[in-house]
Amino acid sequence: MTVTPDPRRWLDAARLRAVAALVVVVPAGFSAKYYRGPSQWWINNWGSSFAYEIFFMLLAFVVVCKRSAAVPIAVAVCLVTCLLEFAQRWTPPWLTAIRATFIGQCILGNVFTWWDLPAYPIGCILGCLLLRRLSRRADFEVQP
Repeated sequence: MTVTPDPRRWLDAARLRAVAALVVVVPAGFSAKYYRGPSQWWINNWGSSFAYEIFFMLLAFVVVCKRSAAVPIAVAVCLVTCLLEFAQRWTPPWLTAIRATFIGQCILGNVFTWWDLPAYPIGCILGCLLLRRLSRRADFEVQP
């Protein structure tokens, strides 16, 4: 006999999986940014960009937590981060002061580079696949 899972139970499980993924992605992103070794340029730039996209997608998913939200979250995060990349060309003193802080640099960045622009959609595609995986519903079997 198959029983439909309780939506609240699914919601709690999906959120918990997203938070667990955040616990993995945040250190991985910082590690990629400060990595020194083989393929350093690629890992420092693209690896951290992928983690950046996935971090914001997971954060949005924890708030929204709807199975159907994966693609809209991916599109929104990609657009916002591309806008933030272009905004790095704008350097008023107050924004430069914010970017000089560790958190400001992590969130807003401080140097515009064309290489980040292809990494953002790729990171969002990977993040979308991750969100779809995290938000899957399990079928619970009840033993007679």
